[in-house]
Amino acid sequence: MSTQPPACQLLARQDADYRGWLWVAPPRDGWLESGEGSVWSAELDVCDAWRQAGRPAYGALTAPSAEVPGAVLFWPKSHALGEWWLAALNASLPVGTPLQVVGENQGGIKRVPKMLEGFQQVCRKLDTARRCTLFASRTVESVRNPEAVWQSFTAEGLTLETHPGVFGHGKLDEGTRLLMEALTQSPLPALGNAPLHALDVGCGDGILAAWLALQGCEVTAVDINEFAVEATRRTLAANQLAGTVLQSDVYRQLEGSFDAIVSNPPFHQQRSIDYGPAERLIREAPAHLVEGGSLTLVANAFLPYPDWLEAAFGSFEILADNRRFRVYRAVKTRR
Repeated sequence: MSTQPPACQLLARQDADYRGWLWVAPPRDGWLESGEGSVWSAELDVCDAWRQAGRPAYGALTAPSAEVPGAVLFWPKSHALGEWWLAALNASLPVGTPLQVVGENQGGIKRVPKMLEGFQQVCRKLDTARRCTLFASRTVESVRNPEAVWQSFTAEGLTLETHPGVFGHGKLDEGTRLLMEALTQSPLPALGNAPLHALDVGCGDGILAAWLALQGCEVTAVDINEFAVEATRRTLAANQLAGTVLQSDVYRQLEGSFDAIVSNPPFHQQRSIDYGPAERLIREAPAHLVEGGSLTLVANAFLPYPDWLEAAFGSFEILADNRRFRVYRAVKTRR
């Protein structure tokens, strides 16, 4: 496990008895995962870690089923997502349940009192250290419907369903746009199969999955984030398209091989850079492709993907480059 996140360091020094508490949207942390209580998170790797430790874990869209003495919300990078979690906590926990909110100062935690005020919740500052702040409040009668944050917008002729917890919420990402343009100019290599079985890794709001389905592909889409999985399902349904959508940590929950893998892979975890998922996406891709199958992905130009593509496939090509983003394609060589 990496160095303990600052917010967890701040919590670890508290006198509070956190036994049995609900930890909401936490980072991966050994201190949390070795303690007591339950977790409520959109991230599959977080939930899996708690389940492997024999402790209750709830996906973001499944309200906790057991009463808890209190809850700690780790304030996310997206303030809109933070507001969703506040609404969900108020809707799910009994009125008056102790609630603490913790986060890094550079992540906007100091705006939390104003946001709590919008929910008619009073709060007080408990502690500040490690460039983090901890606030205390209590849940109130629900005044907002968490479902109301879902939004629809149109891009590339598709209706997209989105949630504040989804990458690129409410807009088409520039990198994804370049990837789609490159796929239009350089279609996925035909393998004699009709249709191609395409895998979208890191599906987000589902635009790539829906676009691939429109091209006649048989689509499987995966994302580690439950909000993204639900968004992609809603996007496919909104456009009357078929596809299989799964919550998966890259390839971990997948079986079988694919004719093509397409991705705009993430490289951030909250405010820090994390190359791990993208590196696994590239290095493990050949094992999940049929012979002649392809990996097509978009990335910021400064990222070290060429080295990984070279190591995994032996060669690759650049389909598009607008100086900020590049679209790469590598093909699994036929034996």
